[in-house]
Amino acid sequence: MVAERKGRWKLEDAKARFSEVVRRAASEGPQTVTVRGREAAVVLSSEQYEKLRPAPAERPSLLELLRSVDLEGLDLTREPDYGRDVDL
Repeated sequence: MVAERKGRWKLEDAKARFSEVVRRAASEGPQTVTVRGREAAVVLSSEQYEKLRPAPAERPSLLELLRSVDLEGLDLTREPDYGRDVDL
C-alpha cells in the first residue's frame, strides 16, 4: 500500500491515502497516479501549479476601452430617413 516508487501511486492507493499524496506533493514534489500501470494524473502543490499557469492577461475595463476609441474623423450624424409609411 505504499508508493510503488517515490512519487508514484496506483490509483487505489492514492484514493485510500489521498492526504498523504497531497502532503508529499507539497514536500517532495509532483506525485504521479497510475491506472493499470499507465500515468493518468499528477498531483502538484499549489505553488508548483501557479508556476505552470500562464500569467493572466491584462485587459482594459470597458470604460478604458471606450475612452481609447478615436472618434475624430467619424461621421456620427444620423440619417434623416424616417422610414416608410405603413397602412394599418
